Amino acid sequence: MRSLLRTSSAPRGGGILRTPEAGSLVRDSSLVWLAGGIVGVSFGAISVAGGLPMWVPVLMSLMVYAGSAQFSAVAVLLAGGGPLAAAATGLLLNTRTAAFGLAVAETIGTGRATRFLGAHLVTDETVAFALAQPDPERRRRAFWISGIGLFLVWNLGVLAGALAGRALGDTARYGLDAAFPAVLVALVLPTLRADATVRRCALLGAALALAVTPAVPAGVPVLLALAGLLLHRRPAGAAV
Repeated sequence: MRSLLRTSSAPRGGGILRTPEAGSLVRDSSLVWLAGGIVGVSFGAISVAGGLPMWVPVLMSLMVYAGSAQFSAVAVLLAGGGPLAAAATGLLLNTRTAAFGLAVAETIGTGRATRFLGAHLVTDETVAFALAQPDPERRRRAFWISGIGLFLVWNLGVLAGALAGRALGDTARYGLDAAFPAVLVALVLPTLRADATVRRCALLGAALALAVTPAVPAGVPVLLALAGLLLHRRPAGAAV
């Protein structure tokens, strides 16, 4: 199995999209893409309506591509904080992606360019969607299909929201911030139902996050929720 994973790399010439299973992966990913586009519109609109130039959210989404970390960084800027404070806030929130990167390191493929591009596409939703697949090859295809699609839709959404600017008014009243969490819950539910160990880890992590939410900055509860993995046990006989 390791040799199969080692020989798998980034998609070449759209080969992934020509496989028989690509249609089902695109169909399943479309819900994540829809949510990403909606939240992207919200981010672009909030940024411009708050007074930032249109190029700021657009360039940030292309270069940083960090979802909730982008919202937090913009919130710091709009509150009068400097670029360093905004960057530090975004980095704190995005430290969780280090664990996500380890989880899909073999799934992404080998090669320096492949790893570099794959690392840029690592998000909560892309990793959850990839790890929900039943075998390594399908996980690889799911990662690239969902990751590239989400990146494109997110950036188009941000551009549309930035162009709309103040026309959308208060984006919070539309409930756009609830779209991504709802889709993420839908992605992880099958795994939670099928694996009791994963369920216990998730429950502990959720309890820790809820307990500390009133007392710590936004984003920190997500990091502390990783402590739920302490309940995970390596299967007997598994390689170290």
